[in-house]
Amino acid sequence: MANLKEVRNRIVSVSSTQQITKAMKMVSAAKLKRATNAIIQLRPYANKLRAILADVSASVEGNDSPFTKDREPNKVLLVVVSSNRGLAGAFNANVIKATNNLISQKYADQLRKGNVSIIAIGKKGNDFYAKRNAYNVVANHSELFTELNFENTSKITEFIMEQFKEGNYDRVEVVYNQFRNAAVQILTAEQILPLLPAEDTANTKEEPKEIDYIIEPSKEKIIEELIPKAIKIQLYKAVLDSHASEHGARMTAMDKATENAGDLIKSLKLSYNQARQAAITTELTEIVSGAAALSNG
Repeated sequence: MANLKEVRNRIVSVSSTQQITKAMKMVSAAKLKRATNAIIQLRPYANKLRAILADVSASVEGNDSPFTKDREPNKVLLVVVSSNRGLAGAFNANVIKATNNLISQKYADQLRKGNVSIIAIGKKGNDFYAKRNAYNVVANHSELFTELNFENTSKITEFIMEQFKEGNYDRVEVVYNQFRNAAVQILTAEQILPLLPAEDTANTKEEPKEIDYIIEPSKEKIIEELIPKAIKIQLYKAVLDSHASEHGARMTAMDKATENAGDLIKSLKLSYNQARQAAITTELTEIVSGAAALSNG
């Protein structure tokens, strides 16, 4: 059994750790509230934008947009959205695992040919793929989370769209954690390019409703403006989802760590009391034995 000093030092150490995890949980809870508000406000706009784009595209004969051309995916770009910090449970590990599974199941041939490229949004994802020669890490945008807004995210999307337009990539997908609540994050892989909005509405159970929009100046011009906007919104939504999921995962992890620290402190205090009781019993036994020896002498 450990001596009293060792147990006492462990109790102090675990108590300090518990205070840190409790503080981190409170900070993550505050950040989660802001991040949740941002993604909840964006989702209706993003969904309505795609619905309008699908309706308008369906009523136009032929679409000449370079961002809707479905090519053979010989060169693939994956946007991996992770976080800059750890202590969020399996948040980052799950994103990396989902990306690796996507590659092995869908783009194994492209990987063997060296045609799988990575854009990392988040330091953890970049650290993983930058160390492996099989992947070509095109860019790392860890600084995005310092000032997360639509303008900064659009710069990344514009680069991706330009590369797709020039034929440097035939398909672009984003892998991220979709936010449901603080305890639940859903790993999601979405195709950004080529954009095929009509397929999304075709897969819904509801019957498609034809809406006759009054459009000025023309449907073709509107589609030309809406498609880049929809692509930018799609990536921005993915980043906001991941950002909210990160804080939810960290808050949950820190809550569990605080709870575990409390259980450990209880166990250590029990061990401490047992060790102290044993020491007191030993001392009493020695005193009684000494007194008995003196009386007999």
